[in-house]
Formats: sequence, structure tokens, C-alpha cells
Amino acid sequence: MKILLTKFTLLAKDKKAWLALIAGLILTFAYAPFEIWPIAFFSLAAIIFCINPKNTGKTHAKTAAKYGFIFGLGWFGAGISWVHVSIATFGGMPLIASLALMALLCSYLALFPALAFWATTRFASGPKSYGALLIVSFAISEYLRAHLLTGFPWLSFGYTQTDSPLRLLAPYIGEFGLTLVCIAIGFALYRLSQKDFKTLAITSSALALLFAGAYTTGTAQYSGKSMSTLLVQGNIKQNLRFDPSQFWTTMSKYQDLTRTHWDADLIVWPEAAVPEIEALADSYLAGLDSAASFNKTALITGVVDYQLDTKTIFNTLIVVGNKNKDDEHGHYRYLDKNRYQKHQLLPIGEFVPFEDLLRPIAPLFDLPMSSFTRGDKVQNNLRANGFNILPAICYEIVFADLVRGNYQHSSDLLFTVSNDAWFGDSIGPHQHMQIARMRALELQRPLIRVTNNGVSGVYDPISHTQQSMPQFEATTMKADVKLIQGDSVYSQYGNMFVWGFVLLLGVGGFGIRFKR
Repeated sequence: MKILLTKFTLLAKDKKAWLALIAGLILTFAYAPFEIWPIAFFSLAAIIFCINPKNTGKTHAKTAAKYGFIFGLGWFGAGISWVHVSIATFGGMPLIASLALMALLCSYLALFPALAFWATTRFASGPKSYGALLIVSFAISEYLRAHLLTGFPWLSFGYTQTDSPLRLLAPYIGEFGLTLVCIAIGFALYRLSQKDFKTLAITSSALALLFAGAYTTGTAQYSGKSMSTLLVQGNIKQNLRFDPSQFWTTMSKYQDLTRTHWDADLIVWPEAAVPEIEALADSYLAGLDSAASFNKTALITGVVDYQLDTKTIFNTLIVVGNKNKDDEHGHYRYLDKNRYQKHQLLPIGEFVPFEDLLRPIAPLFDLPMSSFTRGDKVQNNLRANGFNILPAICYEIVFADLVRGNYQHSSDLLFTVSNDAWFGDSIGPHQHMQIARMRALELQRPLIRVTNNGVSGVYDPISHTQQSMPQFEATTMKADVKLIQGDSVYSQYGNMFVWGFVLLLGVGGFGIRFKR
């Protein structure tokens, strides 16, 4: 105990440790809803200053990992504080237990920047190779963060640039590429503080080449067609969403909100807007199907599909009404192929690892609807009233490769649904919308996002305009959406070119080391 107190006292007196923590904490203001995007560059410059690229090798790697870990604690401790809202409100755990769980999650996530800074410091031979290897190390650590234990790629640096001039590069290098650009700019700012103008010049030249390439190779453009869409936001309280006595009240509310707006080309409801399991809601869905078909439109809604014969349960999107514009009647029938089943499930919320051990511990591990089955990774686009709809449910929108994997040349728009009522009036729903907008920028398709209580809206990735509905209100919004044609470079090749660049940097960085 005495040794631990001594180490804590030394850490408290370490000014660089405090700077590393502050650098991580202020990163939150670079993301939505604050969106002060330059903060990302200065935050990265500050943590690099703490580590000091002049000190490299095995001896200093442990110190670099320490500062990287502290930076990560600030980065995620503030940035995903919204997770605690759901744990504290719906988890049924004592405050001390919920805070301990959050500390454990943030500590796990902080291991990834710690790993990146440890590896860079361990293998770099000085400032010249440090910048190159820092980009390589972060590329690897961020990839691992996005895939290990199902992955949690939330708060990647690239999302801070959703509203900056760098967003113009998203259709070419994606959010992953923008993350590495942020690191390069942060390192250049650090080197500028050391009166090294050469690194800044090289970074600026590389960015200029990227922008030049973007302006000369752009292929996505407006098709000249548009569609009218109606977004319906029910604002159902979270504690009522899966209460069987409230199912009919919820379904009636969505029906009433839609009743006077059947003239839209497409009507969209949120995730699990129909809380009754699909097999038992057949008469209700048949009625919706008839109404949509009669008005020559289509409606997409979230529904829970519990298949009684196999005892499997899917978080599903279905289409009622017209599949094509010239249909004379609806096409809905149970287990029709024109549906989407969620693939990337949310840990604890939709499936519980080691459930036999965890479920008895606390209500957090035994939430309603927490035993979902994965849908296929690659699925067809939804077909609704003549439009091809690229779907993603809630948490899935964070996984760029998954969304891109379901993209097709014929995809007319990106459609995502969610229920962010779990997170109350926190920054989480705003970050979620920002992430969805980045997917629209990457794929160059208009975005429609509808949620239970916000943030719901429509985003145009070419004009960069957004129409949003007020949060925490039961309301509707009709919007005209301009359709886009042509494929972005990212939609065709993903991160292939970015990883090729990372490989070249790795060869260059290690080449400098071995030369020395």
C-alpha cells in the first residue's frame, strides 16, 4: 500500500502526466456537439510533446506508454461519459459499481493509444522516423480497437473533421485515412514548436497533393432526381419501450403521427418502432402495408423478429407497401426476403458474453431484448417504392467496413435507425449522428437517420447541409432528398490505398532506424 501511495504521489507531481490527461480531456470538444475540430491537432501535439520524440528506444518506451495511457483515460473518460448515463439509469447497479465499470472500460480503451506510443518510441531512432512510425503504430492500434472483442471504434480522430475542410478527403481516404492525417498534422505542429519547419512543409505538401487529387478524380454528383421522405420520431420513454402493456399504445402513436403524411415517397420509422414481435404483429403490419400501398408509397420500420420455430431473435428492418413504384399492391409477408437483420450486435445491450456467469449479477446484464442473433454480414439493400436503401441499425453505423460491404452501385441512400433514449440528454446521440454523417461522406450518398427521440435528420454529403428534428419531441419531418450517382473512391476500394501508404511509411521509418 505504501508503495502504491508513493507512486501516486510521484504521478501527481508529474506535470507532463497532467498535460497528457488534459490533452485527452479536451479532445471531447473536437467532436459533436461542440465540433471545435482544430482542438484535435493541438491535443495530439500536446501528448507528443509529453512523450518527446527525441527520447526513443527501449528505455523510454515504458514512459511513453504511461503518458499514452493517461492521455487515453482523458480521451475516453470524457468522450464516452454518455455510456455511464445508460449504466446508471438502466443498469440497476450501485453508483460505485457503475463508476468502476466505466473505469474498467476506459482503461481498456486507453491501452490502445498506450500501445501506439510504446511501439513508436520503442522502434523509432529519432524525430525523423518518429512521425512515420507514429502514423504506422496508430493505424495498427486503431485497427485493433475496431476489431478486438467485437470492436469499439467510437471517437476515432477522423470524426473530428466531419465539418472541417478535411471532410473533402473522406470520399477518397475515409475516416480511417482522416485519423492518420490528424496524427500527421499533430506531429507537424509539435515539430513546429521545436522550430522544425521542414516537417510542416512536407505535411502541407502531402495534403495539397491529396486535395488536388480529390478535385481531379471526383465522380459522385447529383443525378437530377429527388425523393420526398417523412421521418417519424415517436419519443417513447425507454422504460416503456418493451413493456407489453404499452405495445399497442406505441404502435398506435406511430400510426397516428404518420396518418396525414402518406404522400411522401418514403416513410421511415426508428429501430424497433414496432415493439411487438413481428410474428404477433401480422395484422397491424398488414394494415400498414395496405395503407402504404394504397397511397403508392413504402414504409420502413424497425421490428423485433422472434422466430418461434428456431427460437432465434433478430433486430430487423422491414418494408411495407410498394417495393417498386408501379406495384398495385403491397408485398409484405412474414419472413419476406426484403428485410435487413442487424449483424453487429451491441455487447451487453443485444448480447451478453459469458451470459451464464454475468446475467445473475445485475440487471445491467439481463436487459430486455439482450439475446439477439446476428444477421449475415453481407445482405441485399432494401427495396422500397423503387429506391435501393443501404441500411444500418444503430451501433452498426460505426463500422465503416461493414456499411461499405453492403454498399452497391445502385444504392440510392444511406439509411440508419437507432434508439438513443438509453443515453438521455448527453453528448452520445450527437456523436452518433456525426459518425453517420461521416459514413455518408465516405460513400457519397445522402443520409436519412431516424431515431426514437433524436438526433434524427437528413444530411447531404455534397452540399454538406443537414436538416434535423428537435430532440425529445414526438414529431415528424418531411424533407426532399437529392439523389446522387457515381461511386466514390472509398466505396470502391475502401482503405486499400491508405494501408499501402502506411506500409510505405513503415518501410521508411524502419529504414531510417536500420540505417542509423
